[in-house]
Amino acid sequence: MAEKSGADILVEALCDLGVEVVFGYPGGAVLPIYDAMFRSGRIKHILVRHEQAATHAAEGYARSTGKPGVVLVTSGPGATNAVTGITDALLDSIPMVVITGQVPTSLIGTDAFQEADTVGITRHCSKHNYLVKDPARLGAVIHEAFHIATSGRPGPVVIDIPKDVQVATARYVKPGVIQHKTYRPQVKAPQSEIEQVVDMLAAAERPILYTGGGVINAGPAASQLLCELARITGAPVTSTLMGLGAFPASSPQFLGMLGMHGTFEANMAMNQADLVVAIGSRFDDRVTGRLDAFSPNSRKVHIDIDRSSVNKNVRVDLAIIADAGHAMEDMVRVWKARQHPKPDTSDWWRRIAGWRAVKSLDFPESGTEIMPQRAIRALWEATHARSPIITTEVGQHQMWAAQHFGFEKPNKWLTSGGLGTMGYGLPAAIGAQLGNPKALVIDIAGEASIQMNIQELATATQYRLPVKIFILNNEYMGMVRQWQELTYESRYAESYSDSLPDFVKLGEAYGWKGIRIEARGELEDGIRAMLDHEGPVIVDCRVAKLANCFPMIPSGAAHTDMILQANEVSGTMDDEAKALV
Repeated sequence: MAEKSGADILVEALCDLGVEVVFGYPGGAVLPIYDAMFRSGRIKHILVRHEQAATHAAEGYARSTGKPGVVLVTSGPGATNAVTGITDALLDSIPMVVITGQVPTSLIGTDAFQEADTVGITRHCSKHNYLVKDPARLGAVIHEAFHIATSGRPGPVVIDIPKDVQVATARYVKPGVIQHKTYRPQVKAPQSEIEQVVDMLAAAERPILYTGGGVINAGPAASQLLCELARITGAPVTSTLMGLGAFPASSPQFLGMLGMHGTFEANMAMNQADLVVAIGSRFDDRVTGRLDAFSPNSRKVHIDIDRSSVNKNVRVDLAIIADAGHAMEDMVRVWKARQHPKPDTSDWWRRIAGWRAVKSLDFPESGTEIMPQRAIRALWEATHARSPIITTEVGQHQMWAAQHFGFEKPNKWLTSGGLGTMGYGLPAAIGAQLGNPKALVIDIAGEASIQMNIQELATATQYRLPVKIFILNNEYMGMVRQWQELTYESRYAESYSDSLPDFVKLGEAYGWKGIRIEARGELEDGIRAMLDHEGPVIVDCRVAKLANCFPMIPSGAAHTDMILQANEVSGTMDDEAKALV
């Protein structure tokens, strides 16, 4: 068997693993790899304009297709620019393999040109990382990295490859089935634990299914199983930000998102439940609020593939370490085998109906001014029949999109949850469009956040990607301004977006179509013009400058301390809502 260069081994291993797209930016420390990819011609390379965008594009590709995203960047600043996206993927459990160049092995530790301790820098923000010093190990490492990135709780894996290893030669033998010596996630739960949670559900009077991104990561079948589990148990379903789409938003059993900007009914049901079954969610602080007041009278079950997430934030009564899909499949099977009747939860649903009647997502409107919530609803009305893929930046617009854009299917909602990364949406939309060429992909953005990676307009132009950007332009870093209003007596320190570009002209400069919407009566026609244009479009939708995102649970407060839209001025729950708690 002939020897090959490390770069050729890398490219062949990627092809063997089914990699079709790589997002990257070349530099001296990865030129041998770029040359090998060019000679091979088997992998499509997407040239981004910044390495952070490469990681977010890979995330968007991964989350919309279920395939791992792949990134290729050079050493030093190439690797450090990728750190934000690596951390984002770790917190949101996104399968990604990031290949970084490194200075030759003989120069490591000498502060050579464009040297950085990539393994040290990424140790705490990656699921695993490697520094490969022997080309003979490279093939096996690549295969193992993909196994780790996609198995168990998905996440980013970093492979740092010195330049001399890319040039040196070795034999490449495609490995068989990867079985890591120590990393073997438990995907099936013991039968006794499944039976226990089924019995708890059958006996509960006020159950709630609290679902997260782990359901989506478990694959489309898991979402179908969640629907069946909800049907046979009659339990209401709520979702984290990352879990939206795992359960149809149109279902009468769906209470909406819970947590800091969740619905009144979702948060009150969580507070008053006697049984919480958490599936693929991690009890993060944005969901729980004040821990000692979180669902105080409930028994809690936590189903998660990541053992380290269980009992980390909230102590539970039953921990089930398993893949969400496998666990729900077993729960449905046991429930039906035991011929459990659907529990009588009519009293529970009557209480939920009372909370729903508060209509916590309603918002005031007057004159021709566009409320941001209205803009999102208009966008949903015009596009939901096409089942679009929605990405977002981070801020108020992100929360409004989560509240008002109903998702019926998984893998259609791509947003930065755990890290809250401004600049995520546009590159993520590019990655999603590449993975789903025929889909309608829309980035719902804010005028501040979109500027974090706005250079990627050029990437969409270069690869003829018909991405749409819908900017809710209120001229503020809206969420920062809202917190300053509520917490810092309206001292708006540096939250006003001064010197904004003309987004229409900016889009046109990059070869995009630009549209501006300035009044409520223009919404329908403006959105239609965006959808009718075959190429990329950027929409500058001017919305109310001082609108706040409600409902809201202040940081560190309990679910019963929600601020509702109707009582925005007083900042408290109104008497009618209090009576329903």
